[in-house]
Amino acid sequence: MIPILNKLSGFYSTYVLGILTIGYILGELGHYLIGVTSKQTAIELDYGDHACQQNNSMFTRHELMTQCSDVKNESSCYSLDMNGTGYCEWNYNGLGIDYQILAGPTFILVFTIAGVFMGFAADKYNRVKMLTVCTVIFGVAILLQGTVKEYWHLVLLRMVMAAGESGCNPLATGIMSDIFPENKRALVMAIFNWGIYGGYGIAFPVGRYITKLNFFDMGWRMCYLGAGVLTIIVAGLTGTTLREPERKSIGEGDRTTASGKPISLWQVIKSPAMIMLMIAASIRHSGGMTFAYNADLYYNTYFPDVDLGWWLFAVTIGIGSVGVVVGGVVSDKIVAKMGIRSRAFVLAISQLIATLPAFGSVYFEPLWAMITLGLSYFFAEMWFGIVFAIVVEIVPLRVRSSTIGVFLFVMNNIGGNLPILVDPVAKVIGYRGSIMIFYAGFYGISSILFLITCFLLDGKAKPSSNEQESQKTHPDTILNARNMHGHDNSVFSVDETLPSNGRPAQLPQHLQLSNGNGYEKSQSIHPSHNGAESSRL
Repeated sequence: MIPILNKLSGFYSTYVLGILTIGYILGELGHYLIGVTSKQTAIELDYGDHACQQNNSMFTRHELMTQCSDVKNESSCYSLDMNGTGYCEWNYNGLGIDYQILAGPTFILVFTIAGVFMGFAADKYNRVKMLTVCTVIFGVAILLQGTVKEYWHLVLLRMVMAAGESGCNPLATGIMSDIFPENKRALVMAIFNWGIYGGYGIAFPVGRYITKLNFFDMGWRMCYLGAGVLTIIVAGLTGTTLREPERKSIGEGDRTTASGKPISLWQVIKSPAMIMLMIAASIRHSGGMTFAYNADLYYNTYFPDVDLGWWLFAVTIGIGSVGVVVGGVVSDKIVAKMGIRSRAFVLAISQLIATLPAFGSVYFEPLWAMITLGLSYFFAEMWFGIVFAIVVEIVPLRVRSSTIGVFLFVMNNIGGNLPILVDPVAKVIGYRGSIMIFYAGFYGISSILFLITCFLLDGKAKPSSNEQESQKTHPDTILNARNMHGHDNSVFSVDETLPSNGRPAQLPQHLQLSNGNGYEKSQSIHPSHNGAESSRL
């Protein structure tokens, strides 16, 4: 048995990655299920708006003289018929201000605040034990959502779920950073963070088809019960089969800038480029979250006779994931050679290209809606990697973790809560028009804001003739002589030591920069900062 166990031990790191990723997927599944099951949930729990909806599958939309969604009162709704057969009903549609509060603010506010505290705790206590407890918490919360009897029960449980899931990313990131070698860290982080798309994409078929199968006459409740049980099982495996890795320190101690004056967090945050970048990222994030919370409800409202569950699953997981990878490659391998400003320019162009097909995805009939959605997703999802590549380059290492923490907090709270305005605007101009504004329109606005940011950033630094000569004779000296554009982090070392234990934080390899000689400088993002999941949508 011992030789076999020794052979299996070689797969331990892969097993850890698998368990952590599955847990993350299940957390995101619980997060986004409400957007797919909201109509059925609202009917049972009595919340949200009423609307006229098609309830007869005998007829297609094209056969009907009057669409159910065009009728705005109950009496007219029930008066519609086709050859003497009524085809509409007046019932809850899963939308309204109650739903928008449930989907966004109740989750986002707790998630972002609790994530900060979870991250700090991760540097002091056993991360595997903490992750186990967090997974149990959000697993139980997901499970209990399948048993609720009142709307406020659901609100409370989503807040509990957010608190538990807030520890998933910082704790898992810290564990993986200490287990995997530096040359595999970028791939590992990409696989783990794919859990965001995995959970969001799986929510479409699970929420639609498990509900329709109506196991044990429990309808939508079975989605939450099943996801909750699976999450608790994963929590058990996390606590019993994972071990706390030895914490690794990567860095060279604390340094200051070449001028000898340390840069404060406030100086970084108040810079025009950083302010504009935060605003642009918040608007872009709001567009993504608007679609995430409303996609299934929107297509069910306007195309009730067409089943788009598997299409949404394929586009989200397939094309969205590819867009994330391509964005990272473009940012790290191509644009980085052209300077910080060109990163922002590519960012603006990618969102501009994504805007028109985004409008198409809520304007066209189902086939072309899915085609344009796929095209939009490919370009739109490039944004996240490039945004944080810019942040990494313009922020000195000594305040980078705190800066990114503030950046994510602002982006998630503004971007995650703005979609609440979808409902009041929809009551004025219609649901389709409201989605166009807050989804596709915000893509376009973010493109303009990213372009403005481009002009607030410096272009690629050109060394002087003396620097060029110095670089030829003594390449290392250029690190001290180089003109600073933004904050050239090649003249910094990893200096983010923690006050509790003095251990420098770690940065995934895909966010590491190369110095002038081509050698990697380890730069770090503190694992205490969460928020990567809601933003990438």
